[in-house]
Amino acid sequence: MLFKSKFAYYLSIIISVLSVVFISFLIYKSFFIIKDQYLDLEGFTYVNQVKTDEYTKNLAKRLTKSCQTKVCEVQSMLNLVTNIPYKINESVARSGKNVLKQNFGDCDDKSNLLISLLNAKGYEAYFVLVPKHIFVVVNLGIILPNKKALYMNGKPFYILESTAKNSSIGFPLKYEFNEIKAFIDPFKNKRLAVDNLEYR
Repeated sequence: MLFKSKFAYYLSIIISVLSVVFISFLIYKSFFIIKDQYLDLEGFTYVNQVKTDEYTKNLAKRLTKSCQTKVCEVQSMLNLVTNIPYKINESVARSGKNVLKQNFGDCDDKSNLLISLLNAKGYEAYFVLVPKHIFVVVNLGIILPNKKALYMNGKPFYILESTAKNSSIGFPLKYEFNEIKAFIDPFKNKRLAVDNLEYR
């Protein structure tokens, strides 16, 4: 009987310690999920689902394997995303892999996929948050003739509209500057400081 009591005692200690460790681990993971994916912006919460995994890298590589220029690379990735059927997602944004698997997405979903692909190929790209919409801007390292760009702090970024089927690089800006709520680097989960903004 004494052995059973000691056994139960030590077992309860082990279970208690493991429970504390497990709960501490969940709290730790939750902190980094919130830190990396959630950003509070003037009373509303922005959530990203960008990925830097092997699936995304391999997909970006396959899409751009026959390209010789940056324009071809970016347009090839944009083509994939714009041809995914548009459908409003009532929950939080989904990962690019889920968007492809389920073959639909809204502006959040499709922009998450697009910017993940761009990041996999080393492009500097950001989210632009405007009322009830999100789009992507990318720096190509070159100036495109006959295409307007958003110049952020003197650097040109071309608009990529993930929801417009068969759209091309340099989609026209449909918003006033005062409607732009934020430029977001989703891979750092950080709002960019923009001191100067032009569209030309």
